[in-house]
Parts: sequence; C-alpha cells; structure tokens
Amino acid sequence: MSDSVSSATDEPVLPLTDQYPEIREAVAKLCEGFPGEYWREKDEARAYPTEFVQALTDSGFLSVLIPEEYGGAGLPLSAGAAILEEIHKNGCSGAACHAQMYTMGTVLRHGNDEQKKQYLPKIASGELRLQAFGVTEPTSGTDTLSLRTTAVRDGDEYVVNGQKVWTSRAEHSDLMLLLARTTPKDKVAKRTDGLSVFLVDMRAVKGKGMEIKPIRTMINHNTTEIFYDNMRIPASSLIGEEGKGFRYILDGMNAERVLVSSEALGDCQWFAKMASTYATERVVFGKPIGTNQGIQFPIAEAYAHFTGAQMMVQKAAALFEAGLPCGAEANIGKYLAGEAVWKAADTCMQTYGGFAFAEEYHIERKFREARIFRTAPISSNLVLSFVAEHVLGMPRSY
Repeated sequence: MSDSVSSATDEPVLPLTDQYPEIREAVAKLCEGFPGEYWREKDEARAYPTEFVQALTDSGFLSVLIPEEYGGAGLPLSAGAAILEEIHKNGCSGAACHAQMYTMGTVLRHGNDEQKKQYLPKIASGELRLQAFGVTEPTSGTDTLSLRTTAVRDGDEYVVNGQKVWTSRAEHSDLMLLLARTTPKDKVAKRTDGLSVFLVDMRAVKGKGMEIKPIRTMINHNTTEIFYDNMRIPASSLIGEEGKGFRYILDGMNAERVLVSSEALGDCQWFAKMASTYATERVVFGKPIGTNQGIQFPIAEAYAHFTGAQMMVQKAAALFEAGLPCGAEANIGKYLAGEAVWKAADTCMQTYGGFAFAEEYHIERKFREARIFRTAPISSNLVLSFVAEHVLGMPRSY
C-alpha cells in the first residue's frame, strides 16, 4: 500500500455544496462592509448590530423564505441556510436576525389568509421585524409541555400572564411569536394539547402588561426575560387552532435546527481559515508553526468534523424541503455542527496561543460565541436522548 496521499493543494478549499453561488457571493460582499472591528465594538457596548440587520433587510436576504406573493423570494430552506452559513463564514453573526426565518414559517404554514396578508409583506419589506420567540421559561426550560404562561380568553381578547426567559431580540422586534397555555395541563386529553401560539404586536403591549428586562451574558446576544401581567391581546392574534400550538412549534423546530446549524458550519470555516492562515504565516524556531503536525493535525481534524456535519445538515434540509420526516437528521446535524464548531474554535485558540486572548484578533470573541451551539436551540445531551429513544428504540431517559 502506498504511503502517498493524493494532493488537492492546487484546488481551492470549498464547502461541499455549491448551492446558490450568486447568493453566497452577494452575502460575502455585504459582509465586507462589517469587519471584525464593527463586531468588536458592538460586543464591547453590548449593542444591537442595527446597521448589519438593515443591510441584510435592504438586500432581501431576510425575506428569501417568504413566498413571492407576499414580497419575498420564495426560495427553499437551503437558501436561508446558505445565507446564514456565508454570514458566519465571513466573520459576521446572524444571531441578531436569524429568528425571522424560522418564526415566519409558523405564520406561513399555520396562519390564516388575513394574518399572512397583514404581516408577511411588511416583514418582507422590513417595515416590521419578527425576531422574538417566546417559548422558554425559567421553571420549565426545555420541558416545553410544563410551561406556566397562560392565555385566557376574555371576549374578543386573550389575557396573558406569566414569564419567559432567553427571549432574544425582544428589544429590537415589533412582533413576537408566543407560546402559552390555553387549557390547564390537568384538563387535556394528550400531553401535547392545550398550548396555543399567538402573534403578538409588541408595539401595542410594551409597558401595558409586557415588561422586558435585558440579561447580560458572556456573548452579545441581546437576550431578555419578559414578564406578562394581565397583558391583553386581540383574539385575532391566535395562530391556527387553539390548543394545537405545540405541534405548530415543533413543525418549525426542524427548520430552526437546520438554520442555526448552518451558522455553526460557517463559523467552522472561519476558524479553519484563521487557524490555517496563521499557522502558515507564524514563524517560530525558524519555520512556520504549521509545519509541525501537533499544530497541523488538529486543524485538519477540525475541518474533517466540519465536513461530516455539513453533509448531515444538508441532508436534513433536503428532507425538509421534500416534506419528508427529518427530525433525526435535523437533530443529529445540530449535534454534529455544535461539536464541530466547538472543536474548531478551541483549535483556533490553541493555534494562536497567547495572541488568541487579545481582542484585536477577534478569536476570543468568536470563541465565546461558538460555545452557544452546544446549548441552543437544543442542548447536545437532549439530542442524544432523542436519538437514543426515537432512532435506537431505547427507553425514555427523562
């Protein structure tokens, strides 16, 4: 057996997919206007990247999944994934605006014609922002069926009481998708019944039953906790049927997994490029540090993990677009992408050595940001529980 390995050094290192090259090129060009210094300043000030979000909106990238009849591009999920991957591949962050892509899907798939006509064109144009997603609560966490926020029908209104946490972008959104209990848990036939989804116009209720409190975190994620105290919303805010909201939310979670995983894949490529470039240029003891296998191999290994994760995320997107079951693929893709980006981030930190801790290199900031992919929108442990139970047929572990 030959010890030689086929070389591809004359070929550019490209992602495994060439889907939407024009979109990718345009996104990369847009990102050039928002270099690392821009994001470092936002990080230091804990400020929202308003200019970046506006540029994405003006370019139509945030409305690609909205059908043409409502002012969007009508492209499939993989187009949104390509956009978010490219954003992160170029050192920017889609966390400030990615929710619009998957929350909009709930309105599109389960909203009535009047709701679609009223909101989707304005979301597509950027007149309205749908960035807030109120699901998680302090006491229930990922045990969504145990949430305590209630919405009680009172004539032509619902009265909402309760609390949400980790509701990101609430201070910078006009609309919120809210999941609340409309039937007490002990009065439903099935565990999954009794929850309903509402499209809340936050402009009408801020300070009038809705109180938003920012949560300072290790990353600039613009997240909040929200308190609902007899907040009154029109009954027309209800999406779909009352009591069926949990199914509607689940319907959008596979899309969320694919989109957020794509961000992690973009970061993988950013870390790999930063590490390999630095290892090639940094000279110690008279030679580039990248000539040492102790430096070279971890970078190559991280890239190998990235390519495997990317294939699974692409498979999940393809199944979703075909209308086929993709829960296992979306969850596994999220798990692999989260693990891959954390490995890539750690490898990049190790490659840069002491310089990785200096803010001017942007590595430490991206390192902090990368950690969230192992926790949100679903933790790695819960993905493993899902695979064990629903793929391998093992007993439920929680």
